[in-house]
Amino acid sequence: MITRERLEALEEQALAPYAHRSRDSRGRVYTEPEPKYRTAFQRDRDRILHTTAFRRLEYKTQVFVITEGDYYRTRLTHTLEVAQIGRSLARALAANEDLVEAISLAHDLGHPPFGHSGEATLSRLMADHGGFNHNRQSLRIVTELERRYPDFPGLNLTWEVREGIVKHETEYDVADTAGYEPKKRGHLEAQIVNLADELAFTAHDLDDGLRSELISPEQLEGVALWEMLCQSIGWPGGQLDDLSRHRLIRRLIGMTVSALLEATSARIEGAKIRSLEDLQKLDYNLVKYADDFAVLNQQLKDFLYSNMYQHFRVVRMQTKAERIVEDLFASYVEKPEILPPETQSKAREFELYRTVCDYLAGMTDRFAIQEHRKLFEPETLP
Repeated sequence: MITRERLEALEEQALAPYAHRSRDSRGRVYTEPEPKYRTAFQRDRDRILHTTAFRRLEYKTQVFVITEGDYYRTRLTHTLEVAQIGRSLARALAANEDLVEAISLAHDLGHPPFGHSGEATLSRLMADHGGFNHNRQSLRIVTELERRYPDFPGLNLTWEVREGIVKHETEYDVADTAGYEPKKRGHLEAQIVNLADELAFTAHDLDDGLRSELISPEQLEGVALWEMLCQSIGWPGGQLDDLSRHRLIRRLIGMTVSALLEATSARIEGAKIRSLEDLQKLDYNLVKYADDFAVLNQQLKDFLYSNMYQHFRVVRMQTKAERIVEDLFASYVEKPEILPPETQSKAREFELYRTVCDYLAGMTDRFAIQEHRKLFEPETLP
């Protein structure tokens, strides 16, 4: 049997001096005995996997709403891809894989239905009532909203996982780090998840865009990174079959991971990082691309923004999504009696707007669409 103590000893041997060790965790809010055969971060990962919020990710939008097809990424498949890429990066950088996986699995728990359009709508509606941010909502879920244990609310995760959730940041995600040492950078594992998230959605959004024919290979001509991918696998252009598309996306992930690892390793060496404290007191992130590759990567992301995320089919769905969220929010606030009894009791006990926001943020795309029909289409049964 490999005990927790043995696993902790293996971490001590294998991890970089600036990586987190589970036995050095700052602990949990509520004291619990740790398991015999799992580390603290492994327990956190397992607790996240069993949450209601995690299961709901299966029916939440990445780019394509769930009704548009069975083959496109959802928020759940995106999360799993982030975890896989994150673990690969962590292993190569001698970071704590289990901590990276736990943060990866939790980073989108607080995402509302309909992707970033759903989040932007909730943020606007909650502007005068404490605001809305999916990172903070993810923290709220794991510290308050999930009720699975008799002795405490939430999941009672370790400080390091909670810190990684609130310090999650990408081009589209702004961190709100209040209460989690905002003057310190995210730890190495948190920074790894930031880039794994960005890397994953760039690659799989390109994949889904090509598969759906929202974008075509011809449109990508002149995008330097795409040209490099085509040349590296010897794809001559023309009709893009499934196998060639798979090869291109796989090559994109491999090339990007390699570029990130090489740049990060060199940056760590150049900064003479010897401890976690050294890493977190820097005024910049260590886990990022070299400047020349960052330019190539940004060009591809700019292309996706202009040609895919702003495609009329995507914008039409975003417009419908905004209307659905707005209508449901206004109806629940105006007449809380239409909320489920359990949610009504929370609204009486706490604050109405926050309760409505929690209820809406927890919805899947499918449930939100069904709920909208029940409230606004007379022929649909309530």
